[in-house]
Amino acid sequence: MTRTITRSYDSYAIAADVVEKLETAGIPASDISLVGRNERGEESNAAEGAGIGAGVGGAAGLLAGLGMIAIPGIGPVVAAGWLAATAAGAVAGAAAGGLVGSFINAGVDEEDAHYYAETVRRGGSVVSVKTSESQAPAAEAIMDGATPIDRDARLAQYRQEGWSRFDEKAEPYRATAPVI
Repeated sequence: MTRTITRSYDSYAIAADVVEKLETAGIPASDISLVGRNERGEESNAAEGAGIGAGVGGAAGLLAGLGMIAIPGIGPVVAAGWLAATAAGAVAGAAAGGLVGSFINAGVDEEDAHYYAETVRRGGSVVSVKTSESQAPAAEAIMDGATPIDRDARLAQYRQEGWSRFDEKAEPYRATAPVI
């Protein structure tokens, strides 16, 4: 039986490090996905996105295939793997669901799918792994060892701000700078 394990991280660098550790542990790159906001800003292009991956991930197999896609409601994201390919296909084909639909199709429940999409929209990164039951404990140890975002606490924060679910028709999120 195959399981899908997904975790979100506050930074792309942490997520890329997790991907590299998963590959080093023997999980095939084809079973790992990474989707995250471009930390260099909206004006960046696909070449810069690939440069981010190369700089962070070095020789990691998954990151070698890194590219940029634009997802409705999120904007440009750095993406690689099966989840990214599914989301890109949905966007290119104007299929319903986009990133949320890709998560749901991968076995993530709907509430979590909306949470993960919103996390990417707000600048986080998501790593998702398809793995066998025998590899699941090792994958979870690697992913949890990188201190993922506390889903429940973050959902509470989002809801306190009035959020209820990811809206792909919304403008990409832009954090406001704190007033000093």
